[in-house]
Amino acid sequence: GGKKPVQFSTSLSHTRQFGYNYQTRKADKSQSFNITGITVGLAKRLSVPDDFFTLSQAVSYQYYDINNYRNGLFTYDNGYSNNLSYTISLNRNNTFNDPIYPLGGSNFTVSAKVSLPYSLFNGVDYKDLSEQRGQLEEEYTDATALRRDQINDEIGAIDQERFKWLEFYKIKFRGDWYTQLAKKLVLKPSVEFGYLGAYNKYRGVIPFERFYLGGDGLGTYSLDGREAIALRGYPNQSLVPIDENGNQIDGAAIYNKFSLELRYPISLKPQAKIFVLGFLEGGASYESFKDYNPFNIKRSSGAGLRIFMPAFGLLGIDFGYGFDPLPGETRKNGWETHFIIGQQF
Repeated sequence: GGKKPVQFSTSLSHTRQFGYNYQTRKADKSQSFNITGITVGLAKRLSVPDDFFTLSQAVSYQYYDINNYRNGLFTYDNGYSNNLSYTISLNRNNTFNDPIYPLGGSNFTVSAKVSLPYSLFNGVDYKDLSEQRGQLEEEYTDATALRRDQINDEIGAIDQERFKWLEFYKIKFRGDWYTQLAKKLVLKPSVEFGYLGAYNKYRGVIPFERFYLGGDGLGTYSLDGREAIALRGYPNQSLVPIDENGNQIDGAAIYNKFSLELRYPISLKPQAKIFVLGFLEGGASYESFKDYNPFNIKRSSGAGLRIFMPAFGLLGIDFGYGFDPLPGETRKNGWETHFIIGQQF
């Protein structure tokens, strides 16, 4: 409370995902992926450089327990990973008039999520592990079926050692601007950027915490800590990078997104706020900076409707047309319908 309130939050969670038996059409409880997590956070309003700033900090820990779980997310079917991280976020929000339908101002957020640099002190030779893994990948092409199974197991054992304790840093930025062009007609440009990096090049970028671009941005499957980034006009989490062999990579280490919305209200009454919008949007995701090109993006446009009611929150629907093909395809993606629950693009 008071003039400069401080918000303290904590959460404890445990989730369990089972594999699926396609013959019996039932959950296979011999295959499980368990996650136990705890987060403690603190947020405080600042008075410097002005009163619109908020500083948020959090410490979180997740324990990933993988038991005979085969779904392609990881190279090992049995093992565990620990994710201990610290997140710091600085937000400046001076939007005014209405948080649901701002007529002016801006909202900027920059954040960093970091782990400890375990490779500096844990005594593991990650260069040697990386070389062993590279040799196994070269051998795989000409190996027999039996040997390929053995190679997969050996690669899985190497990756289990690499990812016992997740080592990474993640930087994100988002900016939204609101400009009133005419009476209640608002233009909203937005820009987003995210980067997932590694301290040790031989240890590599982790398979957790990655970015998945496309669709409505709702987290349809987030067991591996992934972040779903909305890009209308394309299916959910469909815009992932392609490797040199033309195969889709499971998640991206870098993404950028640009959008432009034109909004007009139908009703701004407290009991039901309704507005329509048209949008232009573009974005892309990449595996590394050597592939990064902020101008080579997947483009879309469309229109939508938003309804906010205190009892239900924000609801909406968007119709987006994707002008570009999905990764690995040649035809334009075309029309997609997106339903919005409790969030804004």
